[in-house]
Amino acid sequence: MSQRPFKILGIQQIAIGGPSKDKLKTLWVDMLGLEVTGNFVSERENVDEDICAMGAGPFKVEVDLMQPLDPEKKPAVHTTPLNHVGLWVDDLPKAVEWLSANGVRFAPGGIRRGAAGYDITFLHPKGNEEFPIGGEGVLVELVQAPAEVVEAFARIAG
Repeated sequence: MSQRPFKILGIQQIAIGGPSKDKLKTLWVDMLGLEVTGNFVSERENVDEDICAMGAGPFKVEVDLMQPLDPEKKPAVHTTPLNHVGLWVDDLPKAVEWLSANGVRFAPGGIRRGAAGYDITFLHPKGNEEFPIGGEGVLVELVQAPAEVVEAFARIAG
């Protein structure tokens, strides 16, 4: 296996799904004090999500509180309470190329613009015959880190 040409920097987000965002907001916003910083609605992704934040600057972590637009349709963002974990990556295209070449399965959709405005892609929760490495039941999002995040993580890493 060749040397990894990218670095995972830290957690960019966690996404939590439920039948109703209201109950999720009671805990995460009212009780824990996270700030709602935006909303994202997508018919194609069957989601209505409130984007919340904790932390600050390049170390801010996004917490997405998600409910389905239609509970009978797919994707069913509410059936897995911890919907996905998003990881900052310093070079998304290189990461996708290297991971694919080393047997990691990606979910359909390729690299695209995500809800928060960054380029993203998802590692599939399950491997298959062609790409045997998956998230073992967890959907993992890779998020292209902007320059200020890459630089901030480089400073703390020494």
